[in-house]
Amino acid sequence: MSRKNPEYDFKWCPGCGDFGVRRALELAMINRLEETGLPMESNVMVAGIGCSGNLVHLLEGPQPYGIHGIHGRTLPIAMGVKMARPELNVVIVAGDGDFLSIGAEHIGPQAARNLNVCAVIMDNGVYGLTKGQSSPTTKEGTITSSTPFGKMEIAADPLELYLTLGVSFIASGFSGNPRRLAELINQGMNHKGFSMVHVQSPCVTYNDTFQLIKGNAKEGIEPMIWDIPEDHDRTDKAAAHALIQKRGLPVGVIYQDDSRLSLDDRVQQIWSKDRQHSVDQLIDAYAI
Repeated sequence: MSRKNPEYDFKWCPGCGDFGVRRALELAMINRLEETGLPMESNVMVAGIGCSGNLVHLLEGPQPYGIHGIHGRTLPIAMGVKMARPELNVVIVAGDGDFLSIGAEHIGPQAARNLNVCAVIMDNGVYGLTKGQSSPTTKEGTITSSTPFGKMEIAADPLELYLTLGVSFIASGFSGNPRRLAELINQGMNHKGFSMVHVQSPCVTYNDTFQLIKGNAKEGIEPMIWDIPEDHDRTDKAAAHALIQKRGLPVGVIYQDDSRLSLDDRVQQIWSKDRQHSVDQLIDAYAI
């Protein structure tokens, strides 16, 4: 909330990692406008249910078109937008609880289609909006309000999941470095295909992992994040898999496949093969 934008108050706890993601998205959108010369309204933000949903209200000033959808269904909504208006830049904003639980069933089909959208997933390892229940990325044995004796399931590995399912652009970022994250989001938006930017965005209220991720020299805590080496071959799937297996949290582009056609391009190919029919011809086709 601000003097420029008094009608909307961001419902996030002080220190929430999502503030950093919001800033990164703001920087990425502004950079895209400068690169393309298109208006802000040429962008669409599709949000799921959770703390991440506040990001449909992105900027102070011109806004991208925002759709606050239902739980776990950001990908079907995004596909509908792209099928109707393929020229629009569609960005998904969702959390680990929304996207990787009920929403996980949609990742594989959209990866197979190479849907031309950029998904920014904020991972805090917990359901923050509904008061701290365990999520798919919560570590095994963690005590939460929904797992008082410890979580029974092992934690999901989102990067491994995306790579296995065939996502054509995979990047990993951290909300504590908005400018670096903005660069990754820009690359994801510019990629012609299914882009996934997975962001570690600590929940300071129910699962505060900020110091563990960034490190604290005074406390003797080594940082978990590390930059992906410049010589990493992002086009090599085996190299991407080996990188994901390393300890800690990589920051940068893990995998990128530019050889596949996007769903937009495939649809255009199909339409080019179809004969155009007039309204009268279509009506006559139903005549007995």
